[in-house]
Amino acid sequence: MRGDVIVVAIGLVVALAFSNLVKSFTDNIINSLIAAAQGGIKGPGLGWQLVSGGGEGTYLNLGAFISAIIYFIIFMAIVYFLIVVPYKTVMTRLGKTVFGAPAPTKTCPACRSDDLDPAATKCKHCGSTIGNLRDSEKIDLVTPR
Repeated sequence: MRGDVIVVAIGLVVALAFSNLVKSFTDNIINSLIAAAQGGIKGPGLGWQLVSGGGEGTYLNLGAFISAIIYFIIFMAIVYFLIVVPYKTVMTRLGKTVFGAPAPTKTCPACRSDDLDPAATKCKHCGSTIGNLRDSEKIDLVTPR
């Protein structure tokens, strides 16, 4: 467990540091390209002034919104491909399943606890005997009644 916490902490630090780099890229390069796409109109970027003679508060800045979308896509792609994929690969080599379906469990018909080992014959919570239940006798806690 301690190793997983360290991996997550290192991943978070790397992601935050890389966030500044991507933010600078979108602010200085993408915003300039979006503003240049607007043409000869002067202003802070791609957008419209909603009220004539209005200030920055009434400027609909689409360029900043487009830049934020590009920032999000770049940042999430980098986090996924540089942190999640290598982490899954390492954990698979160690024999651990991450980001997958949980291990199967058995449900106690008496106390309805659903965290029992499938091979268990006795409930660890209430002590009742658990046999091999037929499919028609199993309690489904996932489906609402």
